[in-house]
Amino acid sequence: MNQKLDQAQHVLYKHRWLVLTVVLIVEIMDLLDSTIVNVGGPSLAKYLNANSTALQWVIGGYTLALGSGLILGGRLGDRFGRRNMFLFGLIGFTIASLACALAPNVETLIALRLVQGFFGAMLLPQGFGLIRDVFPPQEFGKAFALYGPAFGLGGILGPIIGGFLIEANILDLAWRSVFLVNVPIGLVAAVLAYKYIPKSAPDKSVKIDVRGALLVVVASGMLVYPLMTGQEFGWPAWIFVILVGSLVMFYVFATLERKTVGRGEVALIDADIFKKRSYTLGLGGLALYFAGFTGIYLILTLFLQFGEQFTSAEAGLGNIPIAVGSAIGGGISGGFLAEKIGGRLTLQIGAAIQFVGVGLMWFALPTADNFSIWQLVPALVVSGIGTGLIAAPIFDTILSTVDSKLAGSASGVMSAVQSVFSSVGVAIFGTVFFNFALAGDAAEGFRNALLIQVVIVALFMVLTLALPKRIERI
Repeated sequence: MNQKLDQAQHVLYKHRWLVLTVVLIVEIMDLLDSTIVNVGGPSLAKYLNANSTALQWVIGGYTLALGSGLILGGRLGDRFGRRNMFLFGLIGFTIASLACALAPNVETLIALRLVQGFFGAMLLPQGFGLIRDVFPPQEFGKAFALYGPAFGLGGILGPIIGGFLIEANILDLAWRSVFLVNVPIGLVAAVLAYKYIPKSAPDKSVKIDVRGALLVVVASGMLVYPLMTGQEFGWPAWIFVILVGSLVMFYVFATLERKTVGRGEVALIDADIFKKRSYTLGLGGLALYFAGFTGIYLILTLFLQFGEQFTSAEAGLGNIPIAVGSAIGGGISGGFLAEKIGGRLTLQIGAAIQFVGVGLMWFALPTADNFSIWQLVPALVVSGIGTGLIAAPIFDTILSTVDSKLAGSASGVMSAVQSVFSSVGVAIFGTVFFNFALAGDAAEGFRNALLIQVVIVALFMVLTLALPKRIERI
């Protein structure tokens, strides 16, 4: 018996880097799907008659469904086995991608994007656990270090691949090709996952907090829906009632989770994480960061396409200066800066550089009558550096404010906030931009989006004051 166990462990250890490769492929596929549609706006408008609100839902609906289901996905992995949930999510995600490509109208596409996000929420939380299952502790650092380049690669490739696929218009597929690209990737990943990812025994003792999961979904939807559709309806009173209701629902969720833990039952999250003021305020900073950078870089792509009539491929290439800047900032921050001066000051320096980048963009836009992307390149590189400086230390700095025994719940909430508020950013910035772009003044829409970014970055800097100067594990 022991010999068989040792042999199994040897096989799993032998294929650990292949398991990591599969996990990273899936992570990149998710990032591609989050950004690849950004350059598809004109194509969707042309072929599906999608209006501005529909475009925001196609882009932001995915991250909304993903974020609101991530915590549940993690718990289901514990309950039914990480390998089982990984395969379930991967196969479902691949099928949903194919269905998106076949959508006959924009309403169906939006619904399928929500389904795709749900399967992504079942799939992605299993990655960290799978890596810990197959790697010895002394190699965790090497394995997790590859996540950063994978995220950067996904962010760079999404708009570029999407732009070239749409412009190539192979077999007259237009926007449909950006979803079809997931199918062969998903099939290969599923085969490799089935063959090489080790089976893990389900833990039937794990209880699923269905009530908590539903509250998160409803509260997240109530937050994003009015922001996405308010302009279309003329901002009636009921829109603001739903917004306030979302905050009430989040409060109810936190209260019920705390009571569940108090009764000795298993909650979706441990609400004790919110007792730490520094963590809660840091979570607010995280929400602002992802809403801001997701929104403003989306507006760049929309401005290039709707305002300056760039092709999809040209608009995708317009994201390269940001990616280069982010790589520089991330390398500086993760390489030595955060360790030398502390996470909080690094975040503040990144925010200050973001201010400079936004200012440079503002001054580059007044000459948009004779526009060239080179006018924006310096500003985009500077803005990207600020983004990269923040991206590297923000998760670790915020997570360090909670007790290590609460790290699981705290990191799960942070991942959910990242995705949900990426949708919020799409909603807010998209609404502001299209308010002007549809009236024929895309440059003014971009300027107003920049003003919102200034406010967001300023609030972010204030909230960072609640974080520790240095990372100290509790």
